[in-house]
Amino acid sequence: MPEQPASLRMPSSSAAVLAAPSLLALIGYALAALRGDRPVLLAALALGWIAHGTAVLVDILGVGTGQTGARFGFAPALSITVWMVIAVYGIESRLLPMIGVRRSVATLGLATVALVWAFPGSARVHADYAWSPLHWILGFASYGLFGAAVLHAVLWRQADSRLRLKTGTPPGAGGASGGWSLGMPLLKLESLTFGFVIAGFVVLSATLLLGITFPTPWHWSHKTVLSVLSWLVFCMLLVGRHAFGWRGRTAIRWLYLGSGLLMLAYVGSRFVLEVLLHRPPANY
Repeated sequence: MPEQPASLRMPSSSAAVLAAPSLLALIGYALAALRGDRPVLLAALALGWIAHGTAVLVDILGVGTGQTGARFGFAPALSITVWMVIAVYGIESRLLPMIGVRRSVATLGLATVALVWAFPGSARVHADYAWSPLHWILGFASYGLFGAAVLHAVLWRQADSRLRLKTGTPPGAGGASGGWSLGMPLLKLESLTFGFVIAGFVVLSATLLLGITFPTPWHWSHKTVLSVLSWLVFCMLLVGRHAFGWRGRTAIRWLYLGSGLLMLAYVGSRFVLEVLLHRPPANY
């Protein structure tokens, strides 16, 4: 693999500052991914999450680089998304039983922290528009909300499948009458999934509307096209649920499609530019 351009390599000073919280996050997540239900494993996940958040701030704010501005890339975007998903899990696990989820989210955290270390992204010295920071924050927030929706959809699908195997419920009946699986009733999982979808859709809509106000000319880049397509898919999902009662596998497939398009919009385009083409993108 050709050497990465200087703009895509992490400065040694920043790498040194980032090393401590990243290493602590890796240790915390590795311990949290172990089997068992001991309280120390939840404490390890909390430690990993705190250290992960610290590493994200150090990396994005460019601590140790002497630069003003932020660092963006496909790996930091994935890292922020997973960090938000773990935050949602941490809150919900105190209110609702979420059996077997800790190890999965810890493994995701472990992978994304390591990924950022290998692919830190490129530095953006200054914002070209006063509302750019808000646009970026909203964009990352939409990633996190839809990531949480996907997590709940996976749990919803697993719970539904296990309940059908246990009770012999025919396809279409869905077991939505309150059967418990994975520690949470299906209706609650379904409600939480669509709650995050609605929140993500609102934030994504605000992100796109804010992007239209940018002084730079609107152009249909891969990121823009895929973002608009994902917005349309989520819109169809919400309309289908309200007008036609979509639920179960149909709703989950639409959610996966929209989330996949949204992931390709930023993460996918940045991955191609940074990893395959080895050059920084023209915009964030």
